[in-house]
Amino acid sequence: MKRKDQTALGTGMLSEVRQETDLTSEADLRAAEVVRPEDVLRLNSITQDYLCKPSANIYDIEFTRFKIRDLDTDQVLFEIEKPSDDASEREDQPTEAARYVRYRFSEDFLHLKRVGATVEFVVGSKPINKFRMVERHFFKDRLLKSFDFEFGFCIPNSKNTCEHIYEFPHLSPELDLISNNSKK
Repeated sequence: MKRKDQTALGTGMLSEVRQETDLTSEADLRAAEVVRPEDVLRLNSITQDYLCKPSANIYDIEFTRFKIRDLDTDQVLFEIEKPSDDASEREDQPTEAARYVRYRFSEDFLHLKRVGATVEFVVGSKPINKFRMVERHFFKDRLLKSFDFEFGFCIPNSKNTCEHIYEFPHLSPELDLISNNSKK
């Protein structure tokens, strides 16, 4: 059975006719000509790299700020912001290193109840219909939580900010044991 798919996945327009398959590994998705949101939602472990090349960013989406805070105490746990610069000075093709943000939290992070994650991004000169972000949170190779956000329409040349509220699941005894053992 063949079907035609056309959808915006993060930073690229994806469109093609292909056989419906169960792509569930990073290697499968890297070999595919098109990565669909449904493919990402079937992943059963964290990926080691991005699934889309920087050249797939045809909407010139650029993430400029990210903040995580404990909603119960309003304590900022992590915040990073890209230095502001003239939009005309932005590189056309970002380097691979510029796409990564690394952060680590203590084991106490696993015991928080509610966290707010604020993301700020700018959009290039093309309008975006149904901008969609898929987030999947893993502990080792175990899926803890999956989120599928649709931002709707994004105005060309706009700066956009949104905060997602995460209610953390209660840790299973197995994960709690792993967390407690890592403190020793």
